[in-house]
Amino acid sequence: MISITKNIFKVQRSIILLMAININTLFSQESTQTISEETYINMETSLGMVTIKLYNKTPLHKINFLKLVKEGFYDGVKFHRVIKGFMAQAGDPNSKINDFNGQLGQKSFGETIPAEFISEYIHKKGALAAARMGDNANPEKKSSGSQFYLVQGKTYSELQLKQMEQKINQQQENGLIGKFLKKSENVHYMNQIKYCQQNRLNDSLNMLIQEIKSQVIKEEENKFSFSKDAIETYKSIGGTPFLDNGYTVFGEVVEGLEIIDSICSVPTLTGDVPVKPLIILSTKIKE
Repeated sequence: MISITKNIFKVQRSIILLMAININTLFSQESTQTISEETYINMETSLGMVTIKLYNKTPLHKINFLKLVKEGFYDGVKFHRVIKGFMAQAGDPNSKINDFNGQLGQKSFGETIPAEFISEYIHKKGALAAARMGDNANPEKKSSGSQFYLVQGKTYSELQLKQMEQKINQQQENGLIGKFLKKSENVHYMNQIKYCQQNRLNDSLNMLIQEIKSQVIKEEENKFSFSKDAIETYKSIGGTPFLDNGYTVFGEVVEGLEIIDSICSVPTLTGDVPVKPLIILSTKIKE
């Protein structure tokens, strides 16, 4: 299942996304030309039009999204999950089936896409980002082949952002330690940890964890922090900063931000499903 964390301190919500992109196919001669051009998409929804700019520094996601737009895949797709102050998600092919009775958000179209994390592309209000499966099933953070979300978010104080940095770094640290302990050559560390826990040897456990950290944690390489520009953006425009460095941002809404507000404000049922269907009527490359 795909998880996009709504609140870094409280709630983890799930989303879903599948599959692994054929890079050789993506980088055809035509594709290579496409990624160097400024590209905009007009997305007509049942609540109005948004114009999206696709970023050039995330070429795998850009080429994949353009391919789906050209094929008309998103025409008729519904926003199956919307949360006020957070985001609106779409791209499940099952949402095009009017009498579909299952849970939406469980399926994607196409292969997964390797993560493309670019520090300057952040989860500000209006950001276009790829949903994905959760970290346990998807440690490489590969993106869905078709599911995406548009960020609404909210504004944050500098103190809140610093607290998020600490949380993100702690999560990254835990992930590195987890990978280390899963290696067969490090099973003795896992056995020692279990022994200390069972016998409540807290001091010994802390010393053991520090020993492991010294082997896997490189502060300069693994330290995450928001840039000055990002801090100012999240303080003034808002967004979902706790998703940075976890999900690929590959575009942004340049016209129609108010439409995102409208979409995220609709009444919803259990599971954040809109009471009245919110439909992507058409997606076209802007000439």
